[in-house]
Amino acid sequence: MPKESAGCSSVLEFLIRRFPGITPSVWLQRIQDGKVLWDDNTTIAEDSAYMPQRRILYYREVEQEPPIPGNETILYQDENLLVADKPHFLPVIPNGIYVNQCLLYRLRKHTGMDDLTPIHRIDRWTAGVVIFSTNPKTRNQYHNMFSQGQVSKLYHGVARIPSSLKQETSKLPTEWQVENRLAKGKPRFRMEVRPGEVNARSRIKCIAVHNGMGMFHLHPLTGKTHQLRLHMSGLGMPLLNERYYPELQPKSADNFDQPLQLLAKQLQFIDPITSRKMSFSSSRDLVW
Repeated sequence: MPKESAGCSSVLEFLIRRFPGITPSVWLQRIQDGKVLWDDNTTIAEDSAYMPQRRILYYREVEQEPPIPGNETILYQDENLLVADKPHFLPVIPNGIYVNQCLLYRLRKHTGMDDLTPIHRIDRWTAGVVIFSTNPKTRNQYHNMFSQGQVSKLYHGVARIPSSLKQETSKLPTEWQVENRLAKGKPRFRMEVRPGEVNARSRIKCIAVHNGMGMFHLHPLTGKTHQLRLHMSGLGMPLLNERYYPELQPKSADNFDQPLQLLAKQLQFIDPITSRKMSFSSSRDLVW
Protein backbone atom coordinates (compact mmCIF):
# COMPACT_ATOMS: atom_id res chain seq x y z
CA MET A 1 0.00 0.00 0.00
CA PRO A 2 1.23 3.57 -0.71
CA LYS A 3 3.01 5.68 1.89
CA GLU A 4 0.11 8.15 1.85
CA SER A 5 -3.25 6.74 2.86
CA ALA A 6 -5.29 9.37 0.96
CA GLY A 7 -7.72 9.41 3.86
CA CYS A 8 -8.21 5.63 4.02
CA SER A 9 -8.40 4.37 7.58
CA SER A 10 -8.74 0.65 6.79
CA VAL A 11 -7.52 -1.89 4.25
CA LEU A 12 -11.11 -2.42 3.13
CA GLU A 13 -11.55 1.27 2.40
CA PHE A 14 -8.28 1.35 0.47
CA LEU A 15 -9.29 -1.63 -1.70
CA ILE A 16 -12.68 -0.10 -2.47
CA ARG A 17 -11.06 3.15 -3.60
CA ARG A 18 -8.16 1.54 -5.42
CA PHE A 19 -10.32 -0.88 -7.45
CA PRO A 20 -13.59 0.96 -8.20
CA GLY A 21 -14.60 -1.65 -10.76
CA ILE A 22 -15.19 -4.11 -7.90
CA THR A 23 -18.16 -3.33 -5.67
CA PRO A 24 -17.67 -2.71 -1.92
CA SER A 25 -19.85 -5.72 -1.13
CA VAL A 26 -17.54 -8.01 -3.13
CA TRP A 27 -14.44 -6.73 -1.25
CA LEU A 28 -16.22 -7.21 2.05
CA GLN A 29 -17.19 -10.75 1.11
CA ARG A 30 -13.61 -11.58 0.02
CA ILE A 31 -12.28 -10.36 3.35
CA GLN A 32 -14.91 -12.32 5.26
CA ASP A 33 -14.02 -15.43 3.21
CA GLY A 34 -10.34 -15.06 4.16
CA LYS A 35 -9.23 -14.24 0.61
CA VAL A 36 -7.41 -11.02 1.52
CA LEU A 37 -4.15 -11.55 3.42
CA TRP A 38 -1.11 -9.76 4.78
CA ASP A 39 2.14 -10.78 3.12
CA ASP A 40 2.87 -13.17 5.99
CA ASN A 41 -0.36 -15.03 5.08
CA THR A 42 -2.28 -13.84 8.15
CA THR A 43 -5.85 -12.82 7.37
CA ILE A 44 -7.11 -9.26 7.11
CA ALA A 45 -10.36 -8.33 8.84
CA GLU A 46 -12.91 -5.79 7.67
CA ASP A 47 -11.66 -3.35 10.34
CA SER A 48 -7.91 -3.95 9.82
CA ALA A 49 -6.14 -0.58 9.84
CA TYR A 50 -4.39 0.86 6.80
CA MET A 51 -0.64 0.26 7.11
CA PRO A 52 1.57 2.33 4.76
CA GLN A 53 4.04 0.30 2.66
CA ARG A 54 2.61 -2.99 3.92
CA ARG A 55 2.04 -5.59 1.23
CA ILE A 56 -1.34 -7.26 0.93
CA LEU A 57 -2.36 -10.28 -1.11
CA TYR A 58 -5.74 -11.18 -2.49
CA TYR A 59 -7.18 -13.93 -4.64
CA ARG A 60 -8.66 -12.59 -7.85
CA GLU A 61 -11.99 -13.99 -8.95
CA VAL A 62 -13.59 -13.96 -12.39
CA GLU A 63 -17.34 -14.42 -12.69
CA GLN A 64 -17.21 -16.22 -16.04
CA GLU A 65 -13.80 -17.72 -16.69
CA PRO A 66 -13.63 -19.45 -20.09
CA PRO A 67 -12.47 -23.08 -19.88
CA ILE A 68 -9.32 -23.88 -21.84
CA PRO A 69 -9.16 -27.31 -23.50
CA GLY A 70 -6.10 -29.54 -23.44
CA ASN A 71 -4.26 -31.22 -20.60
CA GLU A 72 -0.87 -30.48 -19.13
CA THR A 73 1.45 -33.36 -18.30
CA ILE A 74 4.18 -33.65 -15.68
CA LEU A 75 7.41 -34.72 -17.37
CA TYR A 76 9.63 -34.82 -14.27
CA GLN A 77 9.58 -34.11 -10.55
CA ASP A 78 12.16 -34.17 -7.74
CA GLU A 79 12.80 -32.35 -4.46
CA ASN A 80 13.71 -29.12 -6.32
CA LEU A 81 11.93 -29.13 -9.67
CA LEU A 82 8.71 -29.99 -11.45
CA VAL A 83 8.74 -29.94 -15.25
CA ALA A 84 5.43 -29.67 -17.11
CA ASP A 85 4.33 -29.83 -20.74
CA LYS A 86 1.77 -27.06 -21.33
CA PRO A 87 -0.98 -27.00 -23.99
CA HIS A 88 -1.59 -24.01 -26.24
CA PHE A 89 -3.78 -21.14 -24.92
CA LEU A 90 -3.15 -21.92 -21.23
CA PRO A 91 -1.35 -19.10 -19.34
CA VAL A 92 1.45 -20.11 -16.99
CA ILE A 93 0.22 -17.82 -14.19
CA PRO A 94 -3.07 -15.94 -13.59
CA ASN A 95 -3.48 -13.29 -16.26
CA GLY A 96 -6.40 -11.11 -17.33
CA ILE A 97 -9.63 -13.09 -17.33
CA TYR A 98 -7.78 -16.30 -16.46
CA VAL A 99 -7.27 -17.20 -12.79
CA ASN A 100 -8.07 -20.88 -12.22
CA GLN A 101 -7.47 -21.60 -15.91
CA CYS A 102 -3.69 -21.36 -15.69
CA LEU A 103 -0.91 -23.92 -15.52
CA LEU A 104 0.18 -22.90 -12.02
CA TYR A 105 -3.30 -23.37 -10.51
CA ARG A 106 -3.86 -26.68 -12.30
CA LEU A 107 -0.53 -28.07 -11.08
CA ARG A 108 -1.04 -26.84 -7.51
CA LYS A 109 -4.46 -28.48 -7.48
CA HIS A 110 -3.12 -31.72 -8.96
CA THR A 111 -0.04 -32.01 -6.73
CA GLY A 112 -1.25 -30.27 -3.55
CA MET A 113 1.96 -28.20 -3.62
CA ASP A 114 0.92 -24.64 -2.70
CA ASP A 115 4.54 -23.44 -2.84
CA LEU A 116 4.98 -24.35 -6.51
CA THR A 117 6.48 -21.39 -8.44
CA PRO A 118 7.44 -21.04 -12.13
CA ILE A 119 11.16 -20.49 -12.75
CA HIS A 120 10.48 -18.97 -16.18
CA ARG A 121 7.48 -18.38 -18.42
CA ILE A 122 6.23 -18.84 -21.93
CA ASP A 123 3.21 -16.92 -23.20
CA ARG A 124 -0.19 -18.55 -23.22
CA TRP A 125 -0.26 -18.88 -27.01
CA THR A 126 2.84 -21.10 -26.92
CA ALA A 127 2.81 -24.77 -25.90
CA GLY A 128 5.63 -26.79 -24.41
CA VAL A 129 8.08 -27.22 -21.56
CA VAL A 130 7.85 -25.07 -18.40
CA ILE A 131 9.96 -25.57 -15.26
CA PHE A 132 8.68 -24.94 -11.72
CA SER A 133 10.50 -24.73 -8.40
CA THR A 134 9.23 -27.04 -5.66
CA ASN A 135 11.74 -25.89 -3.00
CA PRO A 136 11.99 -22.26 -1.78
CA LYS A 137 15.49 -22.94 -0.40
CA THR A 138 16.97 -23.68 -3.84
CA ARG A 139 14.68 -21.48 -5.95
CA ASN A 140 17.12 -18.61 -6.49
CA GLN A 141 19.78 -20.90 -7.92
CA TYR A 142 17.40 -22.00 -10.67
CA HIS A 143 16.21 -18.43 -11.28
CA ASN A 144 19.84 -17.38 -11.70
CA MET A 145 20.41 -20.21 -14.15
CA PHE A 146 17.83 -18.69 -16.50
CA SER A 147 18.75 -15.04 -15.93
CA GLN A 148 22.42 -15.79 -16.64
CA GLY A 149 21.68 -17.56 -19.93
CA GLN A 150 22.77 -21.01 -18.76
CA VAL A 151 19.77 -22.82 -20.26
CA SER A 152 19.76 -24.07 -23.86
CA LYS A 153 16.30 -23.63 -25.41
CA LEU A 154 14.95 -25.18 -28.58
CA TYR A 155 11.60 -24.12 -30.02
CA HIS A 156 9.80 -25.48 -33.05
CA GLY A 157 7.84 -23.13 -35.29
CA VAL A 158 5.86 -23.27 -38.52
CA ALA A 159 5.52 -20.36 -40.93
CA ARG A 160 4.46 -19.78 -44.51
CA ILE A 161 7.39 -19.16 -46.85
CA PRO A 162 6.64 -16.03 -48.93
CA SER A 163 7.60 -16.04 -52.61
CA SER A 164 10.28 -13.43 -51.91
CA LEU A 165 12.12 -15.92 -49.67
CA LYS A 166 11.55 -19.18 -51.54
CA GLN A 167 14.88 -18.87 -53.33
CA GLU A 168 16.63 -18.24 -50.02
CA THR A 169 15.14 -21.37 -48.42
CA SER A 170 15.70 -23.64 -51.43
CA LYS A 171 18.92 -25.01 -49.93
CA LEU A 172 18.26 -26.51 -46.51
CA PRO A 173 19.01 -26.02 -43.75
CA THR A 174 18.97 -22.22 -43.99
CA GLU A 175 19.98 -20.20 -40.94
CA TRP A 176 19.54 -16.63 -39.73
CA GLN A 177 21.06 -14.81 -36.77
CA VAL A 178 18.70 -12.03 -35.60
CA GLU A 179 19.93 -9.34 -33.22
CA ASN A 180 18.10 -6.16 -32.29
CA ARG A 181 16.59 -4.20 -29.43
CA LEU A 182 13.06 -5.04 -28.24
CA ALA A 183 10.96 -2.84 -25.97
CA LYS A 184 7.34 -2.48 -24.90
CA GLY A 185 5.15 -1.18 -27.69
CA LYS A 186 1.55 -0.03 -28.06
CA PRO A 187 -0.66 -1.57 -26.86
CA ARG A 188 1.55 -2.52 -23.93
CA PHE A 189 1.20 -6.28 -24.47
CA ARG A 190 3.02 -6.02 -27.81
CA MET A 191 6.76 -5.64 -28.26
CA GLU A 192 8.49 -3.62 -30.95
CA VAL A 193 11.97 -3.13 -32.39
CA ARG A 194 13.65 0.07 -31.20
CA PRO A 195 17.00 1.71 -31.99
CA GLY A 196 19.71 1.18 -29.38
CA GLU A 197 21.83 -1.46 -27.74
CA VAL A 198 20.99 -5.04 -28.73
CA ASN A 199 19.09 -6.95 -26.02
CA ALA A 200 17.46 -9.75 -28.07
CA ARG A 201 19.31 -12.46 -30.00
CA SER A 202 17.91 -15.50 -31.78
CA ARG A 203 19.33 -18.21 -34.03
CA ILE A 204 16.69 -19.43 -36.48
CA LYS A 205 17.01 -22.36 -38.86
CA CYS A 206 14.61 -23.59 -41.54
CA ILE A 207 14.99 -27.38 -41.61
CA ALA A 208 12.22 -28.42 -44.00
CA VAL A 209 9.75 -27.00 -46.53
CA HIS A 210 6.48 -28.58 -47.62
CA ASN A 211 3.61 -27.09 -49.67
CA GLY A 212 4.87 -23.57 -49.11
CA MET A 213 5.24 -24.01 -45.35
CA GLY A 214 8.52 -24.11 -43.45
CA MET A 215 9.45 -26.00 -40.29
CA PHE A 216 11.85 -23.97 -38.15
CA HIS A 217 14.14 -24.67 -35.24
CA LEU A 218 14.45 -21.54 -33.10
CA HIS A 219 17.10 -20.97 -30.45
CA PRO A 220 16.50 -17.85 -28.33
CA LEU A 221 19.86 -16.72 -26.95
CA THR A 222 18.12 -14.13 -24.77
CA GLY A 223 14.67 -14.20 -23.18
CA LYS A 224 12.68 -11.12 -24.17
CA THR A 225 8.87 -11.26 -24.30
CA HIS A 226 7.58 -12.45 -27.72
CA GLN A 227 11.16 -12.51 -28.97
CA LEU A 228 10.83 -15.44 -31.37
CA ARG A 229 7.46 -14.29 -32.64
CA LEU A 230 8.80 -10.82 -33.42
CA HIS A 231 12.03 -12.12 -34.92
CA MET A 232 10.16 -14.48 -37.26
CA SER A 233 7.88 -11.63 -38.29
CA GLY A 234 10.90 -9.44 -38.92
CA LEU A 235 12.28 -12.06 -41.32
CA GLY A 236 9.04 -11.80 -43.32
CA MET A 237 7.78 -15.16 -42.04
CA PRO A 238 5.33 -14.63 -39.18
CA LEU A 239 4.42 -17.85 -37.40
CA LEU A 240 1.28 -19.61 -38.56
CA ASN A 241 -1.84 -18.29 -36.73
CA GLU A 242 0.13 -15.31 -35.36
CA ARG A 243 -2.24 -12.54 -34.19
CA TYR A 244 0.16 -9.87 -32.89
CA TYR A 245 2.89 -9.47 -35.52
CA PRO A 246 3.48 -7.78 -37.83
CA GLU A 247 0.00 -6.26 -37.40
CA LEU A 248 -2.29 -6.64 -34.40
CA GLN A 249 -5.40 -8.54 -35.44
CA PRO A 250 -8.88 -7.53 -34.18
CA LYS A 251 -9.76 -8.98 -30.80
CA SER A 252 -11.81 -12.17 -31.02
CA ALA A 253 -12.54 -15.34 -29.09
CA ASP A 254 -9.82 -17.98 -29.05
CA ASN A 255 -10.00 -20.39 -31.95
CA PHE A 256 -8.76 -23.57 -30.30
CA ASP A 257 -8.54 -25.27 -33.71
CA GLN A 258 -5.91 -22.78 -34.86
CA PRO A 259 -3.22 -22.43 -32.18
CA LEU A 260 -0.09 -20.39 -32.75
CA GLN A 261 2.40 -22.76 -34.30
CA LEU A 262 5.14 -22.28 -31.72
CA LEU A 263 6.32 -24.98 -29.33
CA ALA A 264 8.89 -24.84 -26.52
CA LYS A 265 10.24 -28.24 -27.54
CA GLN A 266 13.33 -28.73 -25.39
CA LEU A 267 15.25 -27.30 -22.42
CA GLN A 268 18.76 -28.39 -21.42
CA PHE A 269 20.96 -27.24 -18.52
CA ILE A 270 23.42 -28.33 -15.86
CA ASP A 271 21.54 -28.63 -12.58
CA PRO A 272 23.09 -26.07 -10.18
CA ILE A 273 22.41 -28.36 -7.18
CA THR A 274 23.38 -31.80 -8.47
CA SER A 275 25.69 -30.81 -11.39
CA ARG A 276 23.83 -33.33 -13.56
CA LYS A 277 23.01 -32.58 -17.20
CA MET A 278 19.24 -32.22 -17.46
CA SER A 279 17.22 -32.41 -20.67
CA PHE A 280 13.43 -32.22 -21.05
CA SER A 281 11.41 -32.47 -24.26
CA SER A 282 7.77 -31.83 -25.02
CA SER A 283 5.78 -34.77 -26.35
CA ARG A 284 3.75 -32.36 -28.49
CA ASP A 285 4.26 -31.67 -32.18
CA LEU A 286 3.17 -28.87 -34.50
CA VAL A 287 0.81 -29.33 -37.43
CA TRP A 288 2.07 -28.29 -40.85
